[in-house]
Amino acid sequence: MHIHILGICGTFMGGIAALAKALGHKVTGSDAHVYPPMSDQLAALGVEVYQGYDAEQLNPRPDLVIIGNALSRGNPAVEAVLNQRIPYRSGAQWLHDELLQDKWVLAVAGTHGKTTTASMLAWILAHAGYQPGFLVGGVLANFGCSAALGNSDFFVIEADEYDTAFFDKRSKFVHYQPSTLIVNNLEFDHADIFADLAAIQTQFHHLVRIVPGYGQIIYPEGEVAIAEVLARGCWSERRTMGPNGDWALQLEQADASQFVVTHGQQSARVAWDLVGAHNAANAVMAMAAAYHVGVSLEHAAEALAAFKNTKRRLELLGTPAGVAVYDDFAHHPTAIATTLAGLRAKVGSQRIFAVLEPRSNTMKRGVHADQLSAALAQADHCLMLQPEGLQWQVADYLPNAQVAHSVDALLEALLAQVTDGDNVLIMSNGGFDGLHQKLLARLQEKTA
Repeated sequence: MHIHILGICGTFMGGIAALAKALGHKVTGSDAHVYPPMSDQLAALGVEVYQGYDAEQLNPRPDLVIIGNALSRGNPAVEAVLNQRIPYRSGAQWLHDELLQDKWVLAVAGTHGKTTTASMLAWILAHAGYQPGFLVGGVLANFGCSAALGNSDFFVIEADEYDTAFFDKRSKFVHYQPSTLIVNNLEFDHADIFADLAAIQTQFHHLVRIVPGYGQIIYPEGEVAIAEVLARGCWSERRTMGPNGDWALQLEQADASQFVVTHGQQSARVAWDLVGAHNAANAVMAMAAAYHVGVSLEHAAEALAAFKNTKRRLELLGTPAGVAVYDDFAHHPTAIATTLAGLRAKVGSQRIFAVLEPRSNTMKRGVHADQLSAALAQADHCLMLQPEGLQWQVADYLPNAQVAHSVDALLEALLAQVTDGDNVLIMSNGGFDGLHQKLLARLQEKTA
C-alpha cells in the first residue's frame, strides 16, 4: 500500500511514517517546514518528502492519506484529497487500527515530561528483554529512532492531549486504549484549542474512562487537577507517586544524579547521567509502569543507569570555545523552570544564558507571559526573540531580558557576551531558524 502523510515532519507523524515503513508500506509525505531531528530520521528511512502542500504530490494517487492535525480545510493537498475522494485517516486512528488494538499499551500523558518518561519506559522494557514497540515524540538516544514495531505484545506511546485532526477534534490519546496509564501532571496549555483547564480535564476524563478494570493509572499525589479528573469516575487500579504514595523518591544528590526509589518493602538506587528533580520524578513513574507489567525495581534501576536522554531534552550539543551549548524542547513556564533548575544543579555558579523562542500557539497568544519572569529566575541572563506576529511585547513582561527581532540579531547579542565557562540553554519547540548550529559554528571559529 502507498501511504502519503501530510505533515510528516512532526514528531508524531514522523513516527507514524517509520511504523508504516516497517509494516512494508510505501511511504511518502510532505510538510511546510523540514528540520532535524525528524528530517534526518525520514531520510535514513528512505522516505521521500515534498516541501509544501501542492496537489501534484498526490499524483500518482496514493492508496491512503494520513492527515496531521496541523492541516485544515483550505490547504491545497487537503482539498485535493477530499475532491478526489482519496481514502484518508488521522495518524492516531491509523495507529489504533493497524497496531494497537491487540497490544498491551503503556501510555504516558500529562502536560510535561511525556517524551522523557515514555523514552525511559521503553528503554526499561527493552533492557528487561520485553522487546516493546514504541512511538515517542522525539528521537530516543538508546534506540536511535522515535518509533519501532517491537516484537512483543507491549507498546509504549507518548499520549498527547492535542486534537486528532481537522475532522476529529477529540484528543489523540483517546484512540490508544491504554492498559497502563501514566499521568505526569496536568496544567493549562494548547490555548489554541482548549478554552481553559476544565476543557483539558474533560479530555483526560475521556481517557480514564477507557482504561480497563485490570489496568492501572499512575500519577503524582497532591496534583489537584488530576484528582479532579479521577473524581469524575475511575474504574481502574490507582498508584500514586509521592512521600505518602505507593512509590516514593528520595534524592541522594542535589542535582538528582543519584536517588532511591521505594515501593512497599522494596527499594532500588539509581545512579545515572541525567540531572534535575523533574527527571528523577519521571523515572519513578516509568519504573512504576514497568513494574505493572512485571519488571522488578532492580532491573529498572539497571536500565536507567544506561539510559541516554532523548534528543532536545537538555541535550549538550557541544562546548566550542569552552561554552556549553544545550538544546531543550521547553516551551511552557513549568518546563522552562524545571529545565533551568536541573541545569543550575549541574553547573553550580557558572553563568547560564537562557535563550527562548516563543513559538507554540499558547506562547504566541501570551497566555503564560506573566509567568515567564519567575520561570526564568534561575538564569543569569535571558535573551528572547520577539518574532513578527507575537501578540504581546516581551519587554512588558521581561524588562531585564534582551529582546531581538531576528535570529541573527539574537545570535550577535549572545556572541558579544558568552565566554569560556558559560552555559547557553536554547529553548524552543521548533527549529529556531538554525540558531543552535549557527552559534556552534561561530563559537568554533573563535578556536580556529
